[in-house]
Parts: sequence; structure tokens; C-alpha cells
Amino acid sequence: MPNSIKHPRRLMAILALVLLPVGAVAAMTTANQSDGAQLCEIKATPGAGMVRLDALIHADKHVGGTYTFHVEKSGGAGSSAVNQSGDFDATAGHAAILSSVSLDSKGAEYRATLDVVIGGKSFSCTKQIGGN
Repeated sequence: MPNSIKHPRRLMAILALVLLPVGAVAAMTTANQSDGAQLCEIKATPGAGMVRLDALIHADKHVGGTYTFHVEKSGGAGSSAVNQSGDFDATAGHAAILSSVSLDSKGAEYRATLDVVIGGKSFSCTKQIGGN
């Protein structure tokens, strides 16, 4: 009879020690994603053949950090990429607009990504308009 079957408790202990770090990393990643989803937002406002994309931070306390806002556009009129970045300081209870981009919306597809770093923690939001 193999040792692993003779000593099922030992096998379970070994599996727990091996799988515990994997579970902890998965839990931390999920927590960061949910925090990021509540913290950052990309708001799309259409109007007059244009679309305005606002990169927003929602803070429940005073925070400061850095951001990078990346927008890619593709469509019949060609393609373009816009990159904006900088420092920010957001007050509690108010949505802070970090950056805005206005682009032609006729037949275009957009993919916007907002990356935020606060106190050494990174958060990311993505919004896709048109396409898949």
C-alpha cells in the first residue's frame, strides 16, 4: 500500500501547506480588484458625435497618488492612442476627475484603461466602447 494512503493526515497537511500560499495570493488579488472597482471609474458621456471619457477616483478618505490614463481608438477614420498621467490629491466623499479625453464617436471603438497607485497599491479600471 502506498505511503500516501497509509498516512492520509500527513498527505492532507502537505497539501494544505502547498495550497495555502496559492489561496492567499488569489484572495489578495481578488480583494485588490474589488477595491479598485470601487475606487476608480471610467465614465463615458456621448454628445454631438463625440464621446467624453473621464477618469475618476472615488475616495472615502483623503488620498493621494499617481495615475496613468490610456485610451486607444480605432475605426474607419483611423486609429489613435492618448496617454495622460500625473499626480492627484482626492478628498473624501467626492469623485475627483483625474483626466478627460474627448474623441469622435462615429463608428469608432475605444478601449480605455485607468491605472492608479495609492500608497504602493495598484488599482486598474478598464472600459471598452464598441467592438467586443
